[in-house]
Amino acid sequence: MESVIESLLQPITDELGVDILKVSIGSGGRSQLLRVVVDRAGGIDSDGLERISRGLALQLDAEDLIKSAFRLEVTSPGLDWPLQNAADFERYRNDWVKVLRMDGTSQEGRNLGPAESEGGLCFTLLVEGKKAGFTKEIIIGMEEVSKVVRAINWKEVSRKSKP
Repeated sequence: MESVIESLLQPITDELGVDILKVSIGSGGRSQLLRVVVDRAGGIDSDGLERISRGLALQLDAEDLIKSAFRLEVTSPGLDWPLQNAADFERYRNDWVKVLRMDGTSQEGRNLGPAESEGGLCFTLLVEGKKAGFTKEIIIGMEEVSKVVRAINWKEVSRKSKP
């Protein structure tokens, strides 16, 4: 069912330049919950989410796919949405990310996007050194990490807020 709904959704998201991250149907109390998670580079605003929601609702009504009552939720991912594939690392290129490694350590830096690799998926992380102005690029393979999520660089935020 999710793949059929995704095929109805695809023309709408293509027109808006938005990526479909997940389509899921689950219980939501008395009615089923149809949750659609979408995003694009630079983020998606509430107007875009509303257009997708209205367009999909019209498609679902026309196709009459879901026979019982359902609630439609169209949302963007939060900061804790995991980056898992090359498209994710490309979409969030230049965003600050937190890398949780398999050994329990973590590291933060700027995502420079997917990296070329003969093995599995890798991405490049720009890490700030302890000395001001010192940075280095490191390539991290997804087999080394348990999770990669977007984060907030509070140093950068505080620098921007100072006059």
